[in-house]
Amino acid sequence: MVNRTTPALFQALPELEDYARAPLSKIEKLIHSTGFYKNKSKNIKGFAQKLLSDHEGQIPRDLASLTALPGVGRKTANVVLQELYNIPSGVVVDTHVARISGLFQLTRSKNPVIIERDLMEVLPKKYWIDWSLYMIFLGRSTCTAKKRFCSDCNLKDICPASEHRT
Repeated sequence: MVNRTTPALFQALPELEDYARAPLSKIEKLIHSTGFYKNKSKNIKGFAQKLLSDHEGQIPRDLASLTALPGVGRKTANVVLQELYNIPSGVVVDTHVARISGLFQLTRSKNPVIIERDLMEVLPKKYWIDWSLYMIFLGRSTCTAKKRFCSDCNLKDICPASEHRT
């Protein structure tokens, strides 16, 4: 839904300053279909205002500054740092990463912050950026939440949860 909503949003509000000045009702109307639009609108407007006032409109290059912005949590901050600046600030933990890291017995937690910390302890830093992408691909293709296709998995020989471990 976000991909369907953003073209009209970006056309109506093309500049950062437009978001900072726009009435909340305008942002709400533009993103209504995404759900939780009232809270998202406040975060979008607050993000734009704080980015302009505290960072001169530039995306910060550190986790603490990013997570201090409205609507930005650790996962988003890690993605931004990795994608914009190639900075391995941590491991992005989404549902696929959490689930598969548990299957690999790399964590026992269900809490994304603890999972991230566990993964940062066992993964070399050079893999922090790519780990989540690999796990997301695996979680969408072979090791889905509904059914694991262990016989087709390239990792079946080393995965503790594999039904086809040799």
